[in-house]
Amino acid sequence: MKEIFCDLLTNIPDYDVFLTADELDASSIDLARRFPETVKLFSIGQTRQGKDLLCLQIGEGERNALMFGCPHPNEPIGTMMLEYFSEELAKSRALRKELGYSWYIVKAWDRDGLTLNEPWLKGPFTLYNYSRNFFRPAGHRQVDWTFPVHYKDFEFKESIPETRAMMRLIDEIRPEFIYSLHNSGFGGVYWYITHPLKKSSYVKMRRAAERVNIPLHLGEPELPYLNELAQATYSNLSLKAEYDYLEKYGAENIGNLIRIGDCSASYAKERHNSFTLLTELPYFYDERIKDQSVTDRLRKDVVLDSMEYGAKSRAYIQSILRETRLLTGEENPFRVALEAFSGNGREESTKRMLAQNPDYNRPASLAECFDNLHLSKFYSSLSYGMAIRLCEYELDRENLAEEARQALEGIRLKAMEAHRALLDELEQELNYEAIPIRQLISIQLECGLVVCEELKERQGEQR
Repeated sequence: MKEIFCDLLTNIPDYDVFLTADELDASSIDLARRFPETVKLFSIGQTRQGKDLLCLQIGEGERNALMFGCPHPNEPIGTMMLEYFSEELAKSRALRKELGYSWYIVKAWDRDGLTLNEPWLKGPFTLYNYSRNFFRPAGHRQVDWTFPVHYKDFEFKESIPETRAMMRLIDEIRPEFIYSLHNSGFGGVYWYITHPLKKSSYVKMRRAAERVNIPLHLGEPELPYLNELAQATYSNLSLKAEYDYLEKYGAENIGNLIRIGDCSASYAKERHNSFTLLTELPYFYDERIKDQSVTDRLRKDVVLDSMEYGAKSRAYIQSILRETRLLTGEENPFRVALEAFSGNGREESTKRMLAQNPDYNRPASLAECFDNLHLSKFYSSLSYGMAIRLCEYELDRENLAEEARQALEGIRLKAMEAHRALLDELEQELNYEAIPIRQLISIQLECGLVVCEELKERQGEQR
């Protein structure tokens, strides 16, 4: 690795908390004030709550690169990487020259959603505090999943304001490289890319995780149709791939099942052939997520067990929604999210896939068992936490009738008991650690540098 990149990775601060949306904006404003000849700051549009979406422009390269944090608002690791990287870009002409891009940086794309995650951003970083204060919007309100798309008999064109703002920016700057800074909650490191890389680049990205002792995610992929290009590296998610998978395994009324748009990676690839990288990182990990030891259970059976648990979890959330339906507003963001997440409709397609795909008829690895039997409970705990917050969102209203207040308080207490019981179970089952923010930034930043270097080499070969 080049010395300038080694220094960049070595000097990452030891952050102990995440910044709020207001703190990120204030930092960007201050950066532009301190480096007026190098940094430009402008708004690409407004959020649904009327807040400016700020974008930093740094660098003088002929090629454009776009980086954004919080494509999902519960994923702030990227905001801290951008906080550090934007400062270093502004200070170092040598770094800007070496990378060769003009950088466009949006620290928090889902700014409104990030504010709803603020209660856990300053810690403590425990499973309880994270799940109790978690928020993630419904798919049709996610900034990175409401890009317009028309595929076969499906069409989506209800893009939200934040998505339309990013579309305009992408079409204006036509980025060669996009870094979409996602992260998972629990597990290990894995990647999505829109174009294949050289084998050596995959190795370098894995080494970025190994260098700071964070395991790869070697359990189940997020979705069964994903194409694995290298270990823990997949072709990017897309609505078209989702549609084709459901169609292949006999789903009906596919448009009603999907109900979202496409993502920035697909949009930018189709319009400008942009290369998009996603580096998925966990806040928490357990060593079992990388254990490839063979168990005595078939992979399809542990997936079916996970599906059964998921169905029970969704049934519980649906019961909360029924109890609160007449007590909550239709625009309660937690209600909207839980209504979307507690529906499924993909079970029969998944069961047919499990029966037909021979790769699921082999013994499961310990990592796959851990993913299906334990991490599924962790992700259910996030919905349990949002069920509590659904009630609290309404209880914060000043004009709430006393009868409704008492009913909601009773439901909230029951939801708190269910959440606490699930977290107690997880604490018994998991031997987890919270990963220092500095290590997560290091992986994300180094992987971005790896891709930048390969794209730079490709450009040189084309000349």
